[in-house]
Amino acid sequence: MSTVLAAFLDAYADALRRHLAAPERDGLAEGHELGRRALVEGISLLDLTEHHFRVVKQVQAEALATAPGDDGPDTAARPESPLAENALEFLLQTLITLDVATRGYLDGTRRYEQQRSRADDLSSRDEFRTALVESLQDGFFVADARGTLIEVNKAFGELTGYGAAGVPYPLPHPWAIPEGPRYPDLGTEASRFVVPVQHRDGRRRWIAVSTSALVQPDGEEHIFVGTVRDVTAEHDAQARDQAANRLATALAAATTVAEVLEVGLDELRRTVGAETAVVAVWTGLTAPEVYISGTPPGTAPGAGLEPATEAILKRARLRPGRTLIAVPEGAGSAQGIVAPLGEKRDAALWLRFAVPRVVDAADWTLFSLLIGHLSLAVQRARNFDQARSTSLTLQRAMLGPIELPPRFSVHYEPALPPLEIGGDWYDVVPLPDGTIGVVVGDCVGRGLSAAVVMGQLRTAARALLLRGAGPAQLLSELDPVAARIPGALCTTVCAAVLDPVRGLVRYSNAGHMPPILADVDKVGRMLEGGRSVPLATFETPRRPEATTPLPPGSTLVLFTDGLVERRGEDIDEGFAKIATILADTAERLPREVADSVLSALRPEGGYDDDIAMVVYRQPPAPLRLDVPARPDRLAMLRRTLTSWLSSAGVPHNLTSDLVAATNEACSNSIEHAYQNGGGDDERVVLTAECVGDRVVIETTDTGVWRPRPVDPGPRGRGIDMMRALTEELEIDHPGSGTRVRMSVTLPAITFPVASALRGTANRSGGDTMQRDRETHGRL
Repeated sequence: MSTVLAAFLDAYADALRRHLAAPERDGLAEGHELGRRALVEGISLLDLTEHHFRVVKQVQAEALATAPGDDGPDTAARPESPLAENALEFLLQTLITLDVATRGYLDGTRRYEQQRSRADDLSSRDEFRTALVESLQDGFFVADARGTLIEVNKAFGELTGYGAAGVPYPLPHPWAIPEGPRYPDLGTEASRFVVPVQHRDGRRRWIAVSTSALVQPDGEEHIFVGTVRDVTAEHDAQARDQAANRLATALAAATTVAEVLEVGLDELRRTVGAETAVVAVWTGLTAPEVYISGTPPGTAPGAGLEPATEAILKRARLRPGRTLIAVPEGAGSAQGIVAPLGEKRDAALWLRFAVPRVVDAADWTLFSLLIGHLSLAVQRARNFDQARSTSLTLQRAMLGPIELPPRFSVHYEPALPPLEIGGDWYDVVPLPDGTIGVVVGDCVGRGLSAAVVMGQLRTAARALLLRGAGPAQLLSELDPVAARIPGALCTTVCAAVLDPVRGLVRYSNAGHMPPILADVDKVGRMLEGGRSVPLATFETPRRPEATTPLPPGSTLVLFTDGLVERRGEDIDEGFAKIATILADTAERLPREVADSVLSALRPEGGYDDDIAMVVYRQPPAPLRLDVPARPDRLAMLRRTLTSWLSSAGVPHNLTSDLVAATNEACSNSIEHAYQNGGGDDERVVLTAECVGDRVVIETTDTGVWRPRPVDPGPRGRGIDMMRALTEELEIDHPGSGTRVRMSVTLPAITFPVASALRGTANRSGGDTMQRDRETHGRL
């Protein structure tokens, strides 16, 4: 027996004896403490129980030995004996602690078994979850509240190049593209989004992300689980469709090759991320026509392509259609792409990248699609150009002359583009006697059907003018013609015959807008004489005619109703605007007068009816300036002559030549004709007048003629300059004074005919396209 056990048993025996001798609560408390001591000291329950019964038996024996007599059977040993009950109560009190410990141990064992079973179950579940997650074809991830990825599956690693071995992945994630769009914050309403990522190997992909928020078991922090799916193919297909739609939309409004390339190259270059887009077109010339968008490769503004660049494009244009070639061929990364353009093998395209890059299958598909759209648009524009050129040639032949006498300007604008003609028309016909016939008309309706009627009436009117018919007779003889032309009913016409020499205009008006005549620096007035009904409406025995003087320098405007008629506006307001504008245009060219009128009357949405307008400037009164022969008067002479020439309808370039020649003649008079250099008593006289279609300028002085030296030196070139700047130069010095006579013939007013848009070293994308632009709306 150990010392601890012996000491405990002795203490237990003493405490039990004391309790049996005097059964009280303190004894039971002492028994309870002994039970706790037995638990602490590891006393066996069997040792305790055996020792208890031995002590009780000894106490019973001692009690019998001290009893006064034998009262019969041993009463102390009976169960109902107080001694036995007290001993049992003490034992139970001692065993309470041991019993609680035993039951706690059993409960703990049971709980342990339950937890172990549960752990085994969770382990099985984790293994199943791991197997399930790894079997997913989509990428799977778990992220904490800070956006750090703490778990990813194998598919996620294959998609991004960053697998489970590298977790955690804090923000910014290694696959994020710095210049790309920012991720939406986790936990926001953006639980589904598509973003670009960069694979570890450098490739870019598009992924669709779907996330859900969960709460940690401790309930204190959210976590996020999500899936990612590779949508690069879908994104590329959508991007190709969008790019093709953008290019097709940009090209839809282009009707010429130059316009197609101007807008198409810009859009194509931006879509594919190229630095430069170049198209070279060989039209039979030695050097190709070049169209450039972006930074030119090996070119300078206005210069052609470098020989190497031209050679690449020349080889590419001979390839079969829809062929794409990487430059350089066979290399791992391409500096650019070249391809033939159109169907005639006369054009090629070069897309040049800023830095060499790998061109994958998706890039080839996109390039082929876009270049195919551009190629078709170029071919369509070529077909349209050819058809349009033919159409315009016929239309312009129907409409009117492309060369007008001096001091005229015309404007024509159809209501239904792209037609160049409509139901309105004009005609200006120089006549054999020096007069000029002018006709402005307006057929009912618009578009091609009205243009057909217009062409027939215009031809008949021109024939009548050339036969010598006056305005009234012309309208009278047009009546039966209009009656036999379907659609010519109620056509309005204003016919006039101008006599520039006599300064008269005869006119007759068949229901048309009245012409407006404006004297120099005065508000215009309507010519309302000679009015009658439109053509082919009522039988008129005789059309009226009126005659009005054309003051020198006056401006006459004939026009159709589309210029002044507006919905909701009084037509008189349009007439008043024109009359007011003409008061400030006496020193402007007829073309500038037409521009001023059109700009002032143009509605915000543009004209919605055909417009035909003819502007005529009557020659101004002769100019005469008599000034002192002093150098300080030359500036005034130049200004005054410039204003007079403008009022005479002399083009600006010709005005500059005449002013320079006149200035030289006056300078010679001031410097050489007078011995003292000129003064108030010495004079220079300048005259200028219009004689038909010629302008004659004379300068005279009363000085001495000085012959030209044999070697004039660095000076003395004034006569040569005057002769070069004028058509005819006459210098007369009869003895007293010198007369210099200069004359030029005013050129006919030539208006461009429609032609294909072409250009060399063309630039688009913000640079000026160096090409000839066709004039729309103005003849």
